[in-house]
Amino acid sequence: MRWYIRILYGLLRLLGLLPLRALHALGAGFGWLAARTDNPMRRKAEHTLTRINTSFGEEKHQFLREALAEAGKSFFEVTKIWTGDPARTLALVREVDGGERFDAALAAGRGLIVAAPHLGCFELLNYWLCHRTKIAIAYRPPRQPELEPLLIRARGGLAAEQVRAEGSAGVRTLFRRLASGGVVGILPDQEPKQGEGKFAPFFGRPALTMVLLSRLAQRTGATVLFAFAERLPRGEGYVLHFLPAPEGIADPDLPAAVAALNRGVENCIRLAPVQYQWHYKRFSAQPDKSA
Repeated sequence: MRWYIRILYGLLRLLGLLPLRALHALGAGFGWLAARTDNPMRRKAEHTLTRINTSFGEEKHQFLREALAEAGKSFFEVTKIWTGDPARTLALVREVDGGERFDAALAAGRGLIVAAPHLGCFELLNYWLCHRTKIAIAYRPPRQPELEPLLIRARGGLAAEQVRAEGSAGVRTLFRRLASGGVVGILPDQEPKQGEGKFAPFFGRPALTMVLLSRLAQRTGATVLFAFAERLPRGEGYVLHFLPAPEGIADPDLPAAVAALNRGVENCIRLAPVQYQWHYKRFSAQPDKSA
């Protein structure tokens, strides 16, 4: 790990000493600033929100401000998740909604895929899952290669098996874990590379969607659950949610399967819409109308 990455990790540890309420206040302030200035984060969020066919019942600009405030909280809270004591981190989980679904899937022993969208505090969800069972977490390496050791170290507190979600070796590892009855965690709304996904509706707009999760479920017979950690107000902690996958997520017909996958993501988002990372560009690729 390079010297400046070590310094960055040290700064993260210092910041993580603050109470969660203080970190969320800092994050909300960052989001307040992002909502009132011209910057890439705001432009990306606006780009996405103007293309979905739903308003979640709120005025557009107010929703954008709230969403950016929650995004700011997500940036700061990971310092406590990544660098804090695991037991104290897990104590931030106040309630588990649908935990019986998770327990039943583990008991069935035929493999479990946990689909965790970019919603709420998915890093805390990782910690909770690692506390309950051995798990392989698929991840995409950052664009800055020098940051990968930092992410691996920061996420290694509870010894998850971190598997690169690219290349045949990583995919084979995920298949093996599921075939042996293990648990795999995947970000289902991570946009795949061109040629590695299918277009399917996401809030009424075509979005390039991964096929990996559906193929894993189809070929292994593993159960699929959607999950996220909802952020409570005033730094009071989190509620974990486990939702069943929509019917058809393992359909051999990939367009039908990825459409079901996006419906599962939507079901999660509707429970806490402002906590979704709307600045993550789901619509950067669009179908070629000339094809």
